[in-house]
Amino acid sequence: MSLDGFSMRPLVRELNTALIGGRIDKITQPNKQSILLSVRQPGKNFWLHISINPQNPVLHITEKTPENPPEPPLFCMVLRKQIETGRIAEIRQHSLDRIILLDIDFLAAGGKIVTKSLIIELMGKYSNIIIVQDGIITDSLRKVGSSNSRVRQVLPGLPYELPPGQDKLDLLDAPMEEIMAAIQQQPEQKLSKALLNVCMGFGPVSAKETAFSAGLPANMLISTLDEADLQALRGALQEIRQACMTEPAAASLVLDKNKKVLAMASFPLHYLPDEAAQTFPSISEMLELSTKLTGSYTLPDKDRFKKLVKNELNRAENKRTVLHEELAAAENAEDYKIRGDNLMTYQYELQDHAEASITVNNIYSEQGETITIPLDQRLTIIQNMQGCYHKYDKLKRAQALLKEQIVQCEDNIRYLASIEASLQASSTLSEIAEIRAELIASGYLHEKLKKKSQDKPSRPFRFRTPDGHDILVGKNNYQNDKLTFKTASFNDLWLHTKDIPGSHVILRLEGEEPSEENILLAAELAAHFSKASGSSKIPVDYTFCRYVKKPSGSKPGFVIFTNQKTLYITPDEEKLAPLLAADENA
Repeated sequence: MSLDGFSMRPLVRELNTALIGGRIDKITQPNKQSILLSVRQPGKNFWLHISINPQNPVLHITEKTPENPPEPPLFCMVLRKQIETGRIAEIRQHSLDRIILLDIDFLAAGGKIVTKSLIIELMGKYSNIIIVQDGIITDSLRKVGSSNSRVRQVLPGLPYELPPGQDKLDLLDAPMEEIMAAIQQQPEQKLSKALLNVCMGFGPVSAKETAFSAGLPANMLISTLDEADLQALRGALQEIRQACMTEPAAASLVLDKNKKVLAMASFPLHYLPDEAAQTFPSISEMLELSTKLTGSYTLPDKDRFKKLVKNELNRAENKRTVLHEELAAAENAEDYKIRGDNLMTYQYELQDHAEASITVNNIYSEQGETITIPLDQRLTIIQNMQGCYHKYDKLKRAQALLKEQIVQCEDNIRYLASIEASLQASSTLSEIAEIRAELIASGYLHEKLKKKSQDKPSRPFRFRTPDGHDILVGKNNYQNDKLTFKTASFNDLWLHTKDIPGSHVILRLEGEEPSEENILLAAELAAHFSKASGSSKIPVDYTFCRYVKKPSGSKPGFVIFTNQKTLYITPDEEKLAPLLAADENA
């Protein structure tokens, strides 16, 4: 979900007001899809966040900046060389397209002003950030060659070409009569579709809001509109045009009950009556919240590690299936011993190389049942008997080995699932660095460990109960171990989801008896920070830390414990939200 081109016009005005004349004094790239420009103005610094995340491409001023990797990516270094220290001369929008241009001036030799443009194309999966000087591409965040597009290449040294234009009318400039005539020329189109076809920069949100303001169904055919309907539509278009031109913009964001972004615009929204629309004093504030909710800040390596762990999990689960099948086959070992014993009993009655199979009375059957034994005619009866015993011994040994491999495979699955849960909860560079070290140490990631990490060690979550007790929650397996065996006291309470990967949770007691309310709250946190988060009736074990032990040589995060009790928890996410927001180690 992103702003359409029509809603970007007020955003451009907002950015111009804040940033025109400002000097770019710092550039960072927190991940492969985002750029941050620090713009210095008299008495204040602004951070301009640019993201080409396909799910939520955005451009806005931000208050909170994400952590940056210790080594800047290549494109970040190019940006620093090309536009750092420059002053923003103008921020403009190409027509009503989702293309924003930052013109940046530099003082060259001889007092000449040189202008470079940072072109930001916010068009879903085709989004890009491009540096252009004198119409020639210097570099881009996404390289687009002939193998990716036959229409338009984006490569250093090539002339910059705008994306193919659309033959539509600009609602802000075109006469209203011309717009209405163009709409009526599409009699077989639905109203929302006709608006999209005619009005430049209109996305589904703008089209649906216009239809709603006119009091008309969005799926109504143009041919069925009468004169009163057309007048209402004209009024709605004038109203939305005025809303777009009003300063400051009345930015609106609509969320569902699960905090999923349903719609956003630079003007008030009313067409989703069952959902509550939030208004904001600036478009940037609205976009910052939507960015947070849609997860545009993707930590470097997080997605890579998620994919790695997922692949390893799939491999381990497939291996477990194969091992169980082999074990089922190996459990037929007794059949070969029975065959061998019968061949030994009847060997003197049988002729070598005579038959492909024999049927005799089974010596182990009390009812005198027969048994058919297949024979290899190339071998003697004695050799067939020895072959049965050999197969029996082999399968018996295989059973023990396969059972051991299955246990090991189950351990690996649990361990990988715990790393998967840790990745889900990770939100800082230091947490990702710790998971990287764990993956390397466990042999799943074949990279070299850095001799000295530049990242500060991450800290566990720290929450406070209403009566003042601390609840500590580990963020990864290394941290879980440290929390349980070094930070926690002997008589603190330890909690963990039963047979489900998740965080170690410590309820600090300071020598007091734990209250039922605090145990339930800590259990809710244990359920929330587990792979079962979002489920109901999640089993959570709890016991005192003195009953928790770590077996020698076991993987990080793995413990055994006794004297536990079990609660079945359905976390109340709304109730937890204020507590989660009050993490004292944030």
